[in-house]
Amino acid sequence: MSIVVVGSVALDSVETPFGKAENALGGSATYFSAAASYFSPVNIVAVVGDDFPQEDIEFLRERGVNMEGLEVIKGGKTFHWKGYYGYNLNEAQTLDTQLNVFETFNPQLPESYRNSDYLFLANIHPALQLSVLEQVESPKLIAVDSMNLWISETRNELLTVLGKVDIAMLNDGEARQLSGEANLIKAAKAVREMGPKVVIIKKGEHGVAMFGEDSYFVLPASPVEEVKDPTGAGDSFAGGFMGYIAKAGNLEDRTLRRAVVYGSTIASFCVEDFSLERYRTLTMEEIEARYETFKEFSAFA
Repeated sequence: MSIVVVGSVALDSVETPFGKAENALGGSATYFSAAASYFSPVNIVAVVGDDFPQEDIEFLRERGVNMEGLEVIKGGKTFHWKGYYGYNLNEAQTLDTQLNVFETFNPQLPESYRNSDYLFLANIHPALQLSVLEQVESPKLIAVDSMNLWISETRNELLTVLGKVDIAMLNDGEARQLSGEANLIKAAKAVREMGPKVVIIKKGEHGVAMFGEDSYFVLPASPVEEVKDPTGAGDSFAGGFMGYIAKAGNLEDRTLRRAVVYGSTIASFCVEDFSLERYRTLTMEEIEARYETFKEFSAFA
């Protein structure tokens, strides 16, 4: 079962107390695709300039990502983000944002993408998310990510999107901002009333919580001794989550719970190196081994 992801492909410059990377592969759709590709074929929809390195395109192709939906603008420059993390790795300080070709991004799904069973709307303007929803046929599952900017400046359009999706993924601050509730249980309930059947609240190093109609699942973050770069961890979680669901082929509660664990497992590898470097060597055997460790430390009798 294939997945369509619509979002950003970028070149990032990131510095943390543990090192830095310049003009490294980044973007929400990129992290999502690399993570999801361990479980399921992925179809990407994004835009880059002709300055985007060919070797990065080949890396994604080698991971089984369909690049037909990647638009390359001749003479254009790729979206570039520069940020810094202090020892509080849950918060990035944006030093520079150059939207470049991403500023006029108008996602167009190739015909071969339109009947995909799974759709992930990464963090882009809600108007673009709505345009993508008009191009798909009848996916089994639609999930959406967003951010504080869209919550504050394009709330009505975002609410329209939320009324059309199955799963909403937000961090704890976004959930509180969107719902007006300080308590995360109340916040998730309020967001579910906006349309999504399931709300997933990402809490960074403190784990993740998933709220459904009659279920509530909380998972701590996987212990990682060496964290270099948290950029892309949330999108990696989403990729692992959606990828596992596509592989399982059903939406049972136990499948969603396992998907949360796999998403968290994938994200725990992402932060071990800068950019997507860890995915260049990561194997499915390593993922399964850490998944089993996750089960052991989070279980009790």
